[in-house]
Amino acid sequence: MFLEHVSLDEAFDEKSLQFQIKMLEKSGYGQQTSIPPALTQLPIKKKYPFSVEEAETVIFSIVEDLFRKNKINPRSIDILITNCSMFCPTPSLSAMIINKIGLRSNIMSYNLSGMGCSAGIISVSLARDLLKVHRNSLVLIVSTEVLVMNWYTGKNRSMLLTNCLFRMGGVAILISSRNQDKKNAKYTLQHLVRTNYAQKDHSYNCVYQDVDSEGEVGVSLSKDILNVAGHALKANITTLGPLVLPYSEQVRFLVSLIHRKIPRLMARTSLYVPNFKKAFEHFCVHAGGRAVIQAIEASLRLSKEDVEASKMTLYRFGNTSSSSIWYELCYLEAKRRVKRGDRVWQIAFGSGFKCNSAVWKSVCDLDHKIDNAWTDMIHLYPVDVPDVIKID
Repeated sequence: MFLEHVSLDEAFDEKSLQFQIKMLEKSGYGQQTSIPPALTQLPIKKKYPFSVEEAETVIFSIVEDLFRKNKINPRSIDILITNCSMFCPTPSLSAMIINKIGLRSNIMSYNLSGMGCSAGIISVSLARDLLKVHRNSLVLIVSTEVLVMNWYTGKNRSMLLTNCLFRMGGVAILISSRNQDKKNAKYTLQHLVRTNYAQKDHSYNCVYQDVDSEGEVGVSLSKDILNVAGHALKANITTLGPLVLPYSEQVRFLVSLIHRKIPRLMARTSLYVPNFKKAFEHFCVHAGGRAVIQAIEASLRLSKEDVEASKMTLYRFGNTSSSSIWYELCYLEAKRRVKRGDRVWQIAFGSGFKCNSAVWKSVCDLDHKIDNAWTDMIHLYPVDVPDVIKID
């Protein structure tokens, strides 16, 4: 249906249409990813009211579902953090939630925008810091992205990519420092490492909202984005590694690094890549695209099962921006792979350019009644995803 409407939209010429078809065929996406209703109408309704409708549809459904499952009184929320990169209305999304759900008048609310696909971990970072100051508090985090106003109808291929990549989705999370919530908690936050390369021009410009030569606004994705992401990841794990890796892995890395500094040994010695599977049982790699997942799989020497949650999330939901790493965690839970004491590494990338890591430790054995976005279909996964899925 997505391509049917794109092909009938007179805004695209034949070359732009064929390019989007080619990208979708190689994307690794299945047939069940979601786009907002406004993008399924003819002509496509790229208007502000439909962006508000999209935001309300996602946000209120996930928040109300979270409150219902955890038997939370909305007035018990002390801090509210929302993040949405490309849609920043006035009043803010956080104000929209307060108004609709009826949160307290003295709630501390924050609205993050323009932070890219890694904004979910940035929201967790903000929540952690706030909870250090405001003890005995409950935080609600809402991560989503709004697509309608950012639909690109020009001819610039680097901007057309966003039409093919991003899909509708969102997540609501509760983080608490209240003693009464310990018995219900699923994870504790062990480490959080943020890396920002915005001081470098080529990193800053690799994901960039701009105006094309015909005056159409779009987000450009640079061909150099994988290289930039690789450098950001390397810097991030250089900080994270000493916090999580066993000493044996740290020593092996240090020895190889020293050998690389000695001219006569440099040619014969490759830099040792630490075995992060000795530090983590599970990996949630941002489902930014098939190439991103494959690059991290290769660089960290992960197995197919290690990146299964990421690939299946990409196939079923597409790139849902900041919420993708949480869909992946839900996949692992629905598969009942997360056990008490297991450590989960979430890796997210975002415009700027940013690479952020969060490490969680499971503090319980999951209830036998898992109820999340994967519950009604988890028995169908994993599936084999061909390199090219032909679209007729």
